[in-house]
Amino acid sequence: MTLISKIDVARYDSPLGTLSLASVNQRLVHLDFEENDDRLHLISSRRFKNIDWCNSSFAPLSVLAWLDTYFAGRVMALPMADIDLRGTDFQKSVWQALIEIPSGTHVSYGGLAASLDNPKAVRAVARANALNPVSIIVPCHRVIGADGTLTGYAGGLARKKWLLDHEAEMARQHA
Repeated sequence: MTLISKIDVARYDSPLGTLSLASVNQRLVHLDFEENDDRLHLISSRRFKNIDWCNSSFAPLSVLAWLDTYFAGRVMALPMADIDLRGTDFQKSVWQALIEIPSGTHVSYGGLAASLDNPKAVRAVARANALNPVSIIVPCHRVIGADGTLTGYAGGLARKKWLLDHEAEMARQHA
């Protein structure tokens, strides 16, 4: 018998464009911008076998509430109970380190590697960052170049700048 992974893909209209939210067993497994659906398919095919893609209106309510609150400029606890982060142990450690970067701040790839007690793993950290399956919630956009420049973001640098500016304003309002 072949196990089929049913992946529900819902859409969410954000100020930055439409987001694709992919869920398996009612837990979010991928969040990205709609034009990156090829990335959704590639990353998902590495994590799931025999995928049955279903256009759906389903997404975990806690995730939708978090997105609504975030884009409204308010802070809310991350909906991690409804997110299924699949990856290697190293990737998961990088993603957890991303979650721990305070909103309104940023870190370099080297700084992120150092926070994992592995300062020579800059490239591996950058790769794990690029494979983050849950954009925005797991804030890969908070990682910048060592010289302070905005680098590498699948959603594009203009969106990365918007997210960083949005979070800086949220931090000012909640200080």
